[in-house]
Amino acid sequence: MTRSDIRNIALLPVLAVFLTACVSTPPADNAGRYDMVYDSPELEPINLNSIPDVVPRAVRRTTAGNKSPYNVLGKTYWVMDSEVGYKEVGMASWYGRKFHGHLTSNGEIYDMFKYSAAHKNLPIPSFARVTNLDNGESVIVRVNDRGPFHEDRIIDLSYAAASRLGYADRGTARVRVESLTPWLEAPPILAEENPLIDQESIAAERQRIEANEGQEFLQIGAFSNLDSAENLRDSVAALTNLPAFIRSDITAGAGQLLHRVRLGPLSESMLLDDVMQQIIDAGLGTPFRVRQ
Repeated sequence: MTRSDIRNIALLPVLAVFLTACVSTPPADNAGRYDMVYDSPELEPINLNSIPDVVPRAVRRTTAGNKSPYNVLGKTYWVMDSEVGYKEVGMASWYGRKFHGHLTSNGEIYDMFKYSAAHKNLPIPSFARVTNLDNGESVIVRVNDRGPFHEDRIIDLSYAAASRLGYADRGTARVRVESLTPWLEAPPILAEENPLIDQESIAAERQRIEANEGQEFLQIGAFSNLDSAENLRDSVAALTNLPAFIRSDITAGAGQLLHRVRLGPLSESMLLDDVMQQIIDAGLGTPFRVRQ
């Protein structure tokens, strides 16, 4: 072996360390809502021209997502009685794939490819125009979720909305948020309860997702009657090889015993959309993802 060969072999470990660092080190300026190490570090393809604009309209509100005050991570937050005249300048973040398909604070299913937003205090639902102060781009969003629970951020936009404003690749942007109220006065929050919707439990789930804790499941339905839950479990089990089971516990808000029919745990390699469509086509409900 020549002296040149020995020198080349000695350099191999150094080269390997250098290449590993180049591949595995995440961008230092990523200040998105969650650590991208635990989510896809690449921006997903999106056709903004195919996403319908949000049109503000008068809304009928319920208590879903509007509990006030509410507590997250030991801190208390209040929901505004009315969004009329609200304006604020601050930092916006965005949330995407890890939260896609989970419940929002009012019980809707989060879709990262729609123009929506999470806000700590605005009534749900409500509408706001968000303007990126760095480039002047703006988008109208529908607020249907709570967050971001970080002191330095005022609003969390969907992946689509952040892409529209041109900051999805950076994680955060300085924005102006203005409420839009095409009605003259805010409608009252109606005293209706849905035992499936508990915004503090949903906020806690969002924290588990951020921390990459727990496992993912599909929830198909929830019943106060155990026989109904067992019938659905058996029907769903016939459609898929995923384990079907019932989780029974007391809801935090209404104190009611609910039997939740779930599939899982899920893995990233599963063709989840196909499973969900099978369940929908069979008329067995509209499944959504949960983290427990």
